[in-house]
Amino acid sequence: MIALVLTSVCNGLWAQKSEWTLRDCIDYSLQNNISLKKNRVALLKTETDIKEAKAGLLPDLNASTSQSLQYRPFQKTAGNLESSGIAVPAADKTTQSGSYGINASWTVWDGGKKRMAVQAGELSHAMAGLTAAATANTIQEQIARLYIQILYLKESDKVNEELVRQDSAVCERGKELMAQGQLSSADVAQLSAQVSSGRYDLVNVRTQTAAYETQLRQLLELAPEENIGIAPLTVADEAVLAPIPDKTGIYAAALRTRPEIESGELAVAQSRLATKMARAGRYPSVSMTGGLGDSHITGARSNFFSQMKTNFAANLGVSVHIPILDNRKTKSATERAQADELTALLDLEDSRKQLYSNIETYWLDAWNSRQRYLASRDNVQSRQTSYDLIQEQFRLGLRNIAELLNSRGELLMARQNLLQDKYTSLLNRTLLEFYGGKEISL
Repeated sequence: MIALVLTSVCNGLWAQKSEWTLRDCIDYSLQNNISLKKNRVALLKTETDIKEAKAGLLPDLNASTSQSLQYRPFQKTAGNLESSGIAVPAADKTTQSGSYGINASWTVWDGGKKRMAVQAGELSHAMAGLTAAATANTIQEQIARLYIQILYLKESDKVNEELVRQDSAVCERGKELMAQGQLSSADVAQLSAQVSSGRYDLVNVRTQTAAYETQLRQLLELAPEENIGIAPLTVADEAVLAPIPDKTGIYAAALRTRPEIESGELAVAQSRLATKMARAGRYPSVSMTGGLGDSHITGARSNFFSQMKTNFAANLGVSVHIPILDNRKTKSATERAQADELTALLDLEDSRKQLYSNIETYWLDAWNSRQRYLASRDNVQSRQTSYDLIQEQFRLGLRNIAELLNSRGELLMARQNLLQDKYTSLLNRTLLEFYGGKEISL
């Protein structure tokens, strides 16, 4: 109850945040994501399975009682009735009998199946924990992608705003030139259309930003009425141009730390254990039974207490089951388990290859976007200088509208490419370091 109250209070404090950092988003999601909560419930179930498997190593004990009523309407002389295997003379036409027992059984040896069941339960528990960890990793990657995409769009929004302001100023100057007879109405119409196009691009970027924020809010399990504000972040050139980690070292670290690889290794161990359990069906099994029993019946010559004393009995038995022919069930189960073992080995190998493929892709994307960023940065500087010069010449009437719009389009494309390369490099570097065991942060 206290934990629920504390969780509610913490969630309330999170919901009141006006600006969320990437770390805030990840921490909140790890506490509240529904998929993760389901994984934790599955983890609790495996704990119960382990307890049940361990209890199977102990003897079981049960108590039983039965009561019956018998009516013999035509009986005239005393007859013998059986009570706990003992003949008891009874003359009453109506008799009531009762039996009581406590019985126990214990499997002394079953080829090790029950002990291996405990080991299998422990492996399942560990794999459930790794499944939760893998889900957490996937969620963190999704959050990082959405968060960095929103950062990119917000900076792109600023670029578009600035261009709209410049376009508006140029359009006003065009109207002045038209009034002086230096510019045609068709040219001014093109300038006005350019302003409208810039405003459309601005609305489009803001619409995309809202869509990504909605996806992020859903991933964090926030209520629809709860807005999420992304904390502003200035990404310096040093962060984009920092050396890229070696992919071989990242892969080696990932093999040691990534839950999907460890889960695959446990799946192989579990399949090998299943093979041993199947083979155990060939071995004899030994079990012991024991019990205490008593009974009584009315209408007999002795009273209740005398009967209970006389009929009290204890028993102890040992049984041995030796499999000889089982219609190939054990052999078939062993072959199926061996096939599952081979599948688990192939799945593990596939997971390792997929892991390396992911790391190599992130590394190549990070390296390519880093190189493109260097080129884009120089391109933006030259395009900005050219546009400023043409814009000033247009204001003085020395350049035509086509030259201005062409320079403006080239500048916009260069700035958008720069932003895309910048945040693509940041995202891939962040995910690459995450695969190497580093915490996701900006």
